[in-house]
Amino acid sequence: MQNPLVSIVIPFKNTEDYFLACLSSISEQSYTHFEVIAVDDSSTDGSKQIATTLALEDDRFTILSNEGAGIISALQLAYRKAKGTFITRMDADDIMISNRLEVMVRSLQQYGTHHIAVGKVKYFSAIGVNDGYAAYESWLNSLTEHGENFSEIYKECVIPSPCWMVHKSDFERCGAFNSEVYPEDYDLAFRFYKNQLKCIPCDEVLHLWRDYATRTSRTSDHYAENTFLDLKFDYFKEIELNTQKNIVLWGAGKKGKTMAQKLLDANINFKWICNNTKKIGKHIYGVEMQSVTTLKDLKNPQLIITVANQEDQKEIKNQLESLNLKSYEDYYFFC
Repeated sequence: MQNPLVSIVIPFKNTEDYFLACLSSISEQSYTHFEVIAVDDSSTDGSKQIATTLALEDDRFTILSNEGAGIISALQLAYRKAKGTFITRMDADDIMISNRLEVMVRSLQQYGTHHIAVGKVKYFSAIGVNDGYAAYESWLNSLTEHGENFSEIYKECVIPSPCWMVHKSDFERCGAFNSEVYPEDYDLAFRFYKNQLKCIPCDEVLHLWRDYATRTSRTSDHYAENTFLDLKFDYFKEIELNTQKNIVLWGAGKKGKTMAQKLLDANINFKWICNNTKKIGKHIYGVEMQSVTTLKDLKNPQLIITVANQEDQKEIKNQLESLNLKSYEDYYFFC
């Protein structure tokens, strides 16, 4: 099939200031064989009218009203109407680079099933992009360039929610949008990973990611830090955890303490280590804090590392590699 149909699903709510630019960037794509299913999630502004007006001019666009409430329900409704060979998502406040669909379709045609087409992203904002988002963009793009997104999936979401494309058959195998778990984009990335899909390397920026104060990912409780940690831990238990190994938690900061509590709640025995000499020997949640030097005498460890500082992470990685421990086999960075 030379020009397979691409289904683009878009949930939207109160994005009238940005929605026309988003939809226009889709209608102007160099790859033209697509359908858009956009679902209004109870907007109270002019968003739906903007979409409906465009749909009257371009029959590739279908506008629906959410039968439930929230992004997940909107995505599920949109997907039920999708007829494409390939599936992708778009966010209503972002912009597609003009050749995004073309690049992704050709990538999937070249690599076949069991692959995900991804692309580099670029943040933009009327008030400037903060350092945190700039760092996330750089990190994410460095993984995407080599198709190594899943190599650091326990740090942050490694598949940008509005910049991926997969075969519908693979999407179905991964559970499509059936999951009710938030954050839904990170959950989907984990399901891609769990089902062993491979990311196709891409060195092109294909998506412009708009940041602003009222964006859903900034304001909704569904995207709070604790929900990300819950998701990481649940998938770690399901996919990685090997109770035949010595489970080790490295780090006693806020995230380290949160992970320790999760391990205790799950009745998972673990050793807890850190570099902070003031904490070594003390008991937190009834667990004695030990020095990292205990690692050299510990057989068959499996480490969860919650140290966030990038320079410290480099030192930790060098130390673990000197002990012949392997990333995503013996140790996992959680931040």
